[in-house]
Amino acid sequence: MPHDFTPDPAAQPPGSAPNDGSRRTFMKQAGGILGLALAPPLISQAERLTAFSKTVAGVAAMQLKVNGTVRTIQAEPRVTLLDALRENLDLTGTKKGCDHGQCGACTVLVDGRRVNSCLTLAVMNQNKEITTIEGLGQGEELHPMQQAFLKHDGFQCGYCTPGQIMSGVACVQEGHAKTDDQAREWMSGNLCRCGAYPNIVAAVREVAQRK
Repeated sequence: MPHDFTPDPAAQPPGSAPNDGSRRTFMKQAGGILGLALAPPLISQAERLTAFSKTVAGVAAMQLKVNGTVRTIQAEPRVTLLDALRENLDLTGTKKGCDHGQCGACTVLVDGRRVNSCLTLAVMNQNKEITTIEGLGQGEELHPMQQAFLKHDGFQCGYCTPGQIMSGVACVQEGHAKTDDQAREWMSGNLCRCGAYPNIVAAVREVAQRK
């Protein structure tokens, strides 16, 4: 009597190689991911992420209204708003500093309120008005806060400046820049390793006094 030597997947011991069907699926996925990792640098980051999303489970489409324009991205639900802005939308003006909500370099406005974009998920900010440093001015015309930072030399290396400016705009809108001490207190969540604090306060106070 002939014997049937077809392997029974359920009978395979733990740690053994997968059967032919699952092996082919595994090799296809591994080959796709490896190919993306070795892709030539001419492929943009957005194209890499879009292609990579096809091989990773859990990726979904989400819509973000950024600087007045609705943008659709493909991302995992765990992606932060900061990474979505920088990696998916190429809006790199928002900086990644500590990535723990302690330095303020990633500050953006969400429905007019300042938010540390490294501490909020992109998926949680759908259907909200998101403003980054790129959308603050009007074309070639700078926002008054940007003009004040230039006038008072409120930056040195410039890395923290986008977050400082976004926080300064919100600080004035909130009415928390009526005195130097008040402005200093309500801007304390934005750190400047270069120590340009007096000039930053001067810039924020000038814009506040115009109101």
